[in-house]
Amino acid sequence: MQLDEIWDETAAERYDTPGEGMFSPEVLGPTVDFLAELAVAGAALELAVGTGRVAIPLVERGVPVTGVELSQPMVARLREKVGAETVPVVVGDMATTRVDGGFALVYLVYNTISNLLTQDAQVECFRNAARHLSPGGRFVVELWVPQLRQLPPGSPATVFATEPGYVGLDAYDVLHQQVVSHHFRFDAGREATHAISPHRYIWPSELDLMGRLAGFTLEARYAGWDRSAFTADSRSHVSVYRLPA
Repeated sequence: MQLDEIWDETAAERYDTPGEGMFSPEVLGPTVDFLAELAVAGAALELAVGTGRVAIPLVERGVPVTGVELSQPMVARLREKVGAETVPVVVGDMATTRVDGGFALVYLVYNTISNLLTQDAQVECFRNAARHLSPGGRFVVELWVPQLRQLPPGSPATVFATEPGYVGLDAYDVLHQQVVSHHFRFDAGREATHAISPHRYIWPSELDLMGRLAGFTLEARYAGWDRSAFTADSRSHVSVYRLPA
């Protein structure tokens, strides 16, 4: 299944959850604060900009943001919020699409790099970020840590979330570092839905090697946007890579 098939009209319609989940102030606020500080007085490029969850508030903080996005329906939802003069978007994939101009910051949030399903494509994403950055520029990646320790012996799947009206299940292929997330929703008064999202998971050390291949050095790694310490028990990380000045 191709990414543009996953991020279709239905996915775009359900993506925004204003004030809740990843749109909640306690999640979005620290994210924007972190990125605004790194952008300094320069422009930012968001790979897989989606519906503008991060780009729009970052622009409101005074940081010019351009986006790259493969899904036309997601761009259409973004355009319902702001025009092209506020957040310009180039339609294309994050690994190869070129954007005019130089940037102080390129960023990928919410596990998006793992949507690229091969190691080669993920390496090319790092190289594409490097091509867009000015000397000394930074590439920020937010990514989950594979939770293989929670995988029951002999079982290919684990439940990662249970909430009212929702169950999330991850099915692993450890040989190829592939995982398919299954999202089951049972909304009151609506038909039950099942959506899938495939990923290629990446260990932090592998991610660092991808950065080195593209000319980056790891500047910092945190457990979250609040700059909390990254430990062996962290479930995700925010990694900052920097090009030579």
